[in-house]
Amino acid sequence: MYSFVIQVLKGLFRIFSGKIFVSGKEKVPVSEPFVLVCNHVSWLDVVCLGLALYPTQIHYMAKKELFGQKLVGKLLTNLNAFPVDREKPGPSVLKTPLQLLKKDRVVGIFPSGTRSAENASLKDGAVFIASRANVPIVPAVYIGPHDMKGVLKRQKKQIIFGEPFYVPKTAKSKDDTIQKSTDQLLYVLNDLEKKHA
Repeated sequence: MYSFVIQVLKGLFRIFSGKIFVSGKEKVPVSEPFVLVCNHVSWLDVVCLGLALYPTQIHYMAKKELFGQKLVGKLLTNLNAFPVDREKPGPSVLKTPLQLLKKDRVVGIFPSGTRSAENASLKDGAVFIASRANVPIVPAVYIGPHDMKGVLKRQKKQIIFGEPFYVPKTAKSKDDTIQKSTDQLLYVLNDLEKKHA
């Protein structure tokens, strides 16, 4: 279903919104799993990122509230999303992404674009998952409209991929290694956005 939806979205974007400009895709690993971390401003960054990275499929980490309705939950599951309890994160938060990465899949994590406490926590999680799985983090940013009005006005949409980097291996979610790598990730995301805004 993932491929079918991507093809439909490609056609709709081509007709109503114009192309998505993609930079740095040559930096993205093609033969190994990785954790993809992107800023999150609206549903459009999720869609555009999926289109930009295809045929590589992304397994999206999504808040469990989105799976509350049976039909919506089934659709999200068919589109490779998996639920995470952000209010009470525990060991189970690591289980699904680590299993996916072990199967050579790509895990996408979309923290908000602000420097809120939740944002920092989610980025810590992305870094820790990459460390535990011994896979690179690929930073990415979306720059473009935030709503359907901007899409229909054919405002420019960009996905920019940064250089992948590895996080030193650690078994502790709270230590200097994770903090330094989280700071590095925040710096890279902010820098990518500033350079292409």
